[in-house]
Amino acid sequence: MATCPQGHPSGADDYCDVCGTRMAGVAAPPAAPQPPAQEPSAAESCPVCRTPRAGQFCEVCGHDYSGAPGAAGTAVPLPVTGPRWEAVTAADRSYYEKVIAEGGPDADAVAFPPYCPERSFGLHGEQVRIGRRSKARNLAPEIDLTGPPEDPGVSHLHAVLLAQPDGSWRLVDPGSSNGTQVNGRPLQTNVPVRIGPGDRIHLGAWTVITVREGAP
Repeated sequence: MATCPQGHPSGADDYCDVCGTRMAGVAAPPAAPQPPAQEPSAAESCPVCRTPRAGQFCEVCGHDYSGAPGAAGTAVPLPVTGPRWEAVTAADRSYYEKVIAEGGPDADAVAFPPYCPERSFGLHGEQVRIGRRSKARNLAPEIDLTGPPEDPGVSHLHAVLLAQPDGSWRLVDPGSSNGTQVNGRPLQTNVPVRIGPGDRIHLGAWTVITVREGAP
């Protein structure tokens, strides 16, 4: 009976049947062969910058060949922001004189304001109402021309700016008392017209609104 290096009597001559130690003189089994390392294909290149592949990530742009979402180098679409539109209100003396000359309703009682600072209103949302607020009607237009100074020729709901899918705007007069003009042309009731930067909207007795394209 053989004895293992630990001193145990063993009926087996290769490994001790008591402690499992390899018996003296028994060669160790050969190690299992390791699979060869897989090298990236020499023909493969980065789909972003066309640099030959040298690993999981592109050495130039960082593209992740595993395709994990949000990985370095993976193109992520960014939201497209359109221009910021604004409406600037002021008093137009020449328009006022034209209204007075045409003898509009109560023209003699309307005076041109000695001071009327410009005011800027950003255009946001699906629609922007133009007019004068009214507590009785629970109306608070986004472009509030209540004043001071107040143009008495402006209706409480005088006109409405409507946002378009392409980022532009259209103007509609829902039926104001004294009408609306765009670049000197009167609007037909409930017929929207396209407006753009530089267009001038006249309403009331002396109010002018200039559409501008501001900072994004």
